[in-house]
Amino acid sequence: MEWFNTLDPVLQMYWIIAGVTSFVFVIQMIMTFIGMDAEGMDADLGGDASGMPFQFFSLRNLVNFLLGFGWGGVCFYDTFESQTWVAGSALLTGLAFVLLFFFIVTQFLRLGRDNTFQISETLGQTANVYLVIPENKSGRGKIQISVRGAYHEIDALTEGDSIPTGDIVRVEQVIDNETVLVVKI
Repeated sequence: MEWFNTLDPVLQMYWIIAGVTSFVFVIQMIMTFIGMDAEGMDADLGGDASGMPFQFFSLRNLVNFLLGFGWGGVCFYDTFESQTWVAGSALLTGLAFVLLFFFIVTQFLRLGRDNTFQISETLGQTANVYLVIPENKSGRGKIQISVRGAYHEIDALTEGDSIPTGDIVRVEQVIDNETVLVVKI
């Protein structure tokens, strides 16, 4: 403790902020890993006006900001002679911690999405004929269609004339989970 008492009061403040928020951060992490931060323990302080899937003003973001601010102040204290530069660097570090948290949360939320292909997503889309589609629903051909950046081959029928390979078609109707009805464009 003698070491701490010899520090400049401003540096003591940065160490206290860094220490306390590090402790709170570790407790939050433990609670997250054991599932205790689920519903019923929400610590958000503000509404979601931005339409984002997480709150901007929350206890977790305050802890993240103060964690970056405290450790930024400790790290930059001897780097800059001006306390204004130290405080500015600590503020930027705190903001960087919050933005890093937003990025990580966004990536985790993307992992939870159901990105499986649904044939209903092809309705109204254009596609290339991959295998000739016989006339008047007399047989099945194949189309290649891009849905959300991925190409899929789907069985296709048409009510009109035969559609040769390479032509462009539009999906008019979903027949079943493997077949669509198309018209030549």
